[in-house]
Amino acid sequence: MAEELTEFEARLFAWLCKSDFEEVAWSSKTAAKSFKCKEEKIYEGVASLTKKLPNRIQIYYEDGNVHIAAE
Repeated sequence: MAEELTEFEARLFAWLCKSDFEEVAWSSKTAAKSFKCKEEKIYEGVASLTKKLPNRIQIYYEDGNVHIAAE
């Protein structure tokens, strides 16, 4: 059974699903601006999502950029 998401993790996951970070490179700085928080909170949130929803999020590195796919 998957752990329950925090309110922040749920909002971050929904945002990742709506965004196109497969085609457009991921930017933690931009994410932090969008969520009005520090980049550290974004890093922690994404890391937590990969543990809590391992089959619904993929992070990969391609052509010098990080990309995130979430569904």
